[in-house]
Amino acid sequence: MSTLPRPGEWLPELPGSLSLMALLREGTHQERLFILGGWLLTLVAAVALGLLSVRLNWSGLAIPLPSVVGMSDDPDPAGHLYLSIFPPLSLCLWWTLCFGWRWGAPPAYVATLALALDADMAPTWALIFAAANPIGLGVMALGYRAVGASRALRTRRSWMFYVPLSFVAAVLSSTGALIWTHTRQLGAGEQLPIWQGWWLGAFAQSLLIAGPLLAFTWPPLWRWLQRRPELRHPTPAGRRALGLGLLLAIVLAVQGFGLVSLGLGSLQLRLALDSRDWGQLAEAARVMLSTAWVFFWVFTLIVLFVGQFGYQALSRWLRSTEALVMQLARVNAELEQRSRTDGLSGLVNRMAAEDGLRALLRAVRRYRTPAAVLMLDIDHFKLVNDRYGHAAGDAVIRALARTLQDASREVDLPGRYGGEEFVIGLAHTDLPGALQFAERLRVRIADAQVQGPPPEGAARETGPLIRYTVSIGVAVMRAEDEGIENALRRADAALYRAKQGGRNRVETEATADAPGAETGTRND
Repeated sequence: MSTLPRPGEWLPELPGSLSLMALLREGTHQERLFILGGWLLTLVAAVALGLLSVRLNWSGLAIPLPSVVGMSDDPDPAGHLYLSIFPPLSLCLWWTLCFGWRWGAPPAYVATLALALDADMAPTWALIFAAANPIGLGVMALGYRAVGASRALRTRRSWMFYVPLSFVAAVLSSTGALIWTHTRQLGAGEQLPIWQGWWLGAFAQSLLIAGPLLAFTWPPLWRWLQRRPELRHPTPAGRRALGLGLLLAIVLAVQGFGLVSLGLGSLQLRLALDSRDWGQLAEAARVMLSTAWVFFWVFTLIVLFVGQFGYQALSRWLRSTEALVMQLARVNAELEQRSRTDGLSGLVNRMAAEDGLRALLRAVRRYRTPAAVLMLDIDHFKLVNDRYGHAAGDAVIRALARTLQDASREVDLPGRYGGEEFVIGLAHTDLPGALQFAERLRVRIADAQVQGPPPEGAARETGPLIRYTVSIGVAVMRAEDEGIENALRRADAALYRAKQGGRNRVETEATADAPGAETGTRND
């Protein structure tokens, strides 16, 4: 089961949004009660709080701004910042990031629509105006889908992503302020407070209300969502496209923010110049100055965010690429191993055995060290299959493979050459040593018994004990050999003589003339 990520860790995957149909179909009664009941309460609270914010005139509240961030010793304020309070936004943002945009957008839309209709906005404009906050929520959902950052806002790293993304969402949602000022025919002096109050209020609520709420509630929700994957939509694919979409939204937000902020400030200044009212001109200049400084810090924040986003995206890409390369390397190694391994015996197959024998021949030529090759064939193997069945024959082959592995050193190369025929390459072994090894191996095999499978349909019975023997041909590798085929032909000819001589015996290319047969060389 997945667990909450370590502090500062970016998640490899985020859970998809909660599916309403899956919740109704597969959710428990308690889950449906808490989630659907909580969502309905949020919808009612969003409408009520939205109407309350209008009745209490929480729109465009003026906050005195001291001389521009210490740039002057003048104690008089350099202007004002404007802040609008819209509590439904924090609730809807929480639903969006925890359960998905489909859960957060409807309450935001309904609350904003109710506010617009209560203010006597034309129904057509009200329907358009109500989409402003869902657009901002969509930017938040898009950002977290694109990057895969943790929504457990308990680390500096997670906040560094959340803060600028909240600003971008606030700016894009503040397009509704332009519709508000247009439909209510507000003057130039009233437009800037409404627009600035909208985005600054949305941004402040995201940081001061929704952010801490996420920090406390997301960890247990994450664990619950991980335990209930059947209730979620699948995590969306196409992270690269989502990332590009997020960057495009950021660029549009910065351009729109600068255009509207400086445009409205310039409009106030131009009207003050036309009126030739020096008091109004001074106030307009203060507003323009504060607007310019706010735009500077906002632009700085966005540049830092884009830099961090690019760094995280690059790091994520590098990590995923490295993981993919390592996975491909493991898969290739496994495929290489499988391509060189006999599936039944577990020994190397003919191709790999011949490669090993070629390496052994190169060592003979270069270092003049002795080496030998053995060819083995199971005696009367067809009779084993006919009498006990092919499953018993497979058991014999596996037993012989284990015997060859146990008897061989690490420098030796046992392999299955085909059917019931096997080959062993013996390094640092001359002909007498190879003969001694082959004879010990023959005796060991002849003395062994193989437990065959039980008869078909008799699972509780034990299978028959099968005895079998092998014939072995031995040949040495010679430096003058053109290839391994020469040594293999000599070993195969010796194997044929062992078969003709009565089986269950060892023959070599020159058994009778082998010097030192009693004291052969083999470094066991």
